[in-house]
Amino acid sequence: MAQLGKLASNIPEGLPGYRLAVIGDCATQHISKAIRGTGAAKGLAISVLDTDYDQILAQTSDPSSELYEFAPDGVFIMMCTEKLYDKFTHTPDSERAGFADGVYAWISARWDELSSGRKVSILQSLFTEYDDRVFGSFASRLKTSFIYQLRRLNMLICEGADLKKNVYPVDFQYFTSKYGTDTVKDSKMFAIAKLPFAASAIPEVASAVVDIILALKGKSLKCLILDLDNTLWGGVVGDDGTDGIQIGDYGTGKAFTAFQKWLLELKKRGLLLAVCSKNDEDKAKDPFINHPDMVLRLEDFAIFVANWEPKPENIKMIRETLNIGMDSLVFIDDNPFERNSVREMLPEVTVPELPEDPADYVDFLRGEGLFEAVSYSAEDGGRTDMYRAEAGRVLASKTCGSYTEYLESLDMKAEAKPFSSFWFPRIAQLSQRSNQFNLRTVRYTEAEIADAAADKDAVTVYFTLKDRFGDSGLISAVIMRKLDDETLFVDTWIMSCRVLKRTMEEFIVNKMISSAKEAGYKKVVGEYLKTPKNAMVAEIYSKLGFNRISDTRFEADVASFKYNQSFIKEL
Repeated sequence: MAQLGKLASNIPEGLPGYRLAVIGDCATQHISKAIRGTGAAKGLAISVLDTDYDQILAQTSDPSSELYEFAPDGVFIMMCTEKLYDKFTHTPDSERAGFADGVYAWISARWDELSSGRKVSILQSLFTEYDDRVFGSFASRLKTSFIYQLRRLNMLICEGADLKKNVYPVDFQYFTSKYGTDTVKDSKMFAIAKLPFAASAIPEVASAVVDIILALKGKSLKCLILDLDNTLWGGVVGDDGTDGIQIGDYGTGKAFTAFQKWLLELKKRGLLLAVCSKNDEDKAKDPFINHPDMVLRLEDFAIFVANWEPKPENIKMIRETLNIGMDSLVFIDDNPFERNSVREMLPEVTVPELPEDPADYVDFLRGEGLFEAVSYSAEDGGRTDMYRAEAGRVLASKTCGSYTEYLESLDMKAEAKPFSSFWFPRIAQLSQRSNQFNLRTVRYTEAEIADAAADKDAVTVYFTLKDRFGDSGLISAVIMRKLDDETLFVDTWIMSCRVLKRTMEEFIVNKMISSAKEAGYKKVVGEYLKTPKNAMVAEIYSKLGFNRISDTRFEADVASFKYNQSFIKEL
């Protein structure tokens, strides 16, 4: 905690910023300080407005409050179980069965006030577990017991957040299940100072909040690069053979089976799995093909690299093939030498210090908080197939006589249509994750994407792409807003980097111009706002036919625009 305090007071210059208001029905100043320090440690300068004690209603319901004057990007609402229990004990017995519904209605009203006419993300704390044991275990089925109502309230908050789209629950229940209530809570400190957590738990609380903010800012891990021997199975396949490795339901093999099952769930969520192993390729692949107890199979990996080259070099190749940022990679290896070599040579890669006992792998990695998410779409489960197809395209490009011949051979087809509700989650997700091909780096929630789709003064277009190797799904989105009666302004242009250099950029710009023409506009104005990660698109407008009109803005005349050549056909 002391170290976080030092970081909070000395935030390095040049970090991306975020404005967070913290309101609570308990004392939040220590949490706020820890949030600032944790943000600095994780590469984010968080400006925190910490309001007075028990000011949730006063801050949200007064349009002139300091919260609204602060104009936050996000609001963290910290509500504690102790205050909830006090309210419950003052509720008449006849009304207790509806207690959770009443509290949720109050919380939901605060969300509505915060969201009214504002673009703000709301981080709502879930209530930590507390059972007064008045009814013992029977309380779990008794609607008028506190524990029943507390659990129902948490579920109502989660369900409500799913409907609101700009609300993100902060799951403090996880801490109590991991460490125990006696460790997370300090009854004496709450009685004295209304502190909702023990001092030792505050860094974890702050980390949970900051991880959600980082995900909202588009900083997320996308790919786990995995060693094989003594990481995904016990033993060395080159020495022991496929029959001799430890995997399955017996002995040490159970630990590796549990690890693979967890990895498979991450893959289903949309994270990419890759192999980076010092092995002969045929021997490394054989267990995934022939061992009956293997949970993961070859098709679960976006890319499989097994050779005797240094692992940092292979990781560079994996990154280039998948076309994702180095800072979106996690390297998992049981060997301390390999971990240290990657840390030294590729400092942007996340390298957890894996415990020695494989039985501890899953619990350790779950506790690292590496895989925070703020959205999920139906496409996520198929992401591995998309990247495997991309690896096939890379190989095909090396066998064609020219790049033009390669593009023609792909037989690319794209869908370009106005935003529809089916795609709202994926478009929001793309806006949150896209950093390199993101002209203005504006992040959107699902609710805000829905608002853009319904805006009569906006032109929205989503783009999908497929070719002979497979379907890449939704890979780009454009939001253009009315600047004046003759002009559309490109508020957002985001695109997945995995489809770069296939003339998708040309296809999209052509569609921007034709969509503006159909809507009756004469000009389209684009803007490039520089970030540390989007230098690759600094001149994209100029290259594709726009004229520079200022340091950051570019303009195209709809009537005289010369459409770009593209090898993509519109469906």
